[in-house]
Amino acid sequence: MMKLRTLALPAIATLTIALAGCQDGTRENVRAVGSSTVLPFAELVAEMTARANPGAGTPIIEGIGSGAGIQLFCQGTGASTPDIANASRRMKLSEFETCQRNGVQEITEIQVGLDGIVFVSTAGGITMNLTPKIVYEALAASPYGEEQTNETWSDVDPSLPDVPILVYGPPPTSGTRDALKELVLEAGCDTDPRMEALAESDEDRHGQVCTEVRNDGKFVEGGEQDNLIIQKISNNRNAVGVLGYSFLEKNAGRVQGLPVNGFEPTYENISNFSYPGARPLYIYVKNAHLQAIPGLRSYVEEWSKNWGPDGALAARGLVASDAEKRAANLEKATSFTPLTADELS
Repeated sequence: MMKLRTLALPAIATLTIALAGCQDGTRENVRAVGSSTVLPFAELVAEMTARANPGAGTPIIEGIGSGAGIQLFCQGTGASTPDIANASRRMKLSEFETCQRNGVQEITEIQVGLDGIVFVSTAGGITMNLTPKIVYEALAASPYGEEQTNETWSDVDPSLPDVPILVYGPPPTSGTRDALKELVLEAGCDTDPRMEALAESDEDRHGQVCTEVRNDGKFVEGGEQDNLIIQKISNNRNAVGVLGYSFLEKNAGRVQGLPVNGFEPTYENISNFSYPGARPLYIYVKNAHLQAIPGLRSYVEEWSKNWGPDGALAARGLVASDAEKRAANLEKATSFTPLTADELS
């Protein structure tokens, strides 16, 4: 489900800006689309940008998922296309190449901070110490290429609760789903030496075996919005949810985090990558729109002013990147150095 929010503040003047070389009209607002995980941070930046620039149009933020956002972003340049794609995983080389074919030649990649995909249950609900191997064997459509027979958590590991497996997670269009596959499922799959060998001999088959989730009702797609997953698990003490860390922090009284490899999903464990689900968050800026929409530079600048450990975004739940990474991305947010295909290879 797409979430569209236009952040309206009083007395904002209308400013019409024609996009350079554009044949499809004009637009007065910065428009960012993509990850629902990045959405609350992007909205806060939009609010701060509007307050700092009262004469400009207020940024419009849409939460439609990382993949869908990048797809829209890469359709071309002009008023009908977004200025920014928000993503909870890195742009794929194939997506970058699509952008290039469609005339989106210069793209600036900016890492705005960190998040973690975390496993949670309702407060007072099921607790267990997970590992990527356990999660993989519980959720894989065909674990290690064999029939999926695990019905309860104790079927996977006798030390776990003897209750039915039920996990609510993100849909395929979500960057959180991509992170689940890459950071957890694939890592769990490759604990078996046969799978490492399969990766060498048949990469496509390896990807299918290691990342395809079961569709028998044990894994249920909860939608793009993590709040919907929280609602689902709140009604079942034995249900587990997969969502972004910021939603765990925001709902600390309603849900509890489950440890993975013995590490709790905390700010510190995500910032130092001890928690296996730690991941960077990105915004992708369409450089062709920088001159056409003056507010675009201001919006990006507002991100960089607030992404530190003591910034407004940390208070909203964003995990700050380390000082070196922040400095490198501040340079990108200032100079707008274009991303290259080699960086994604």
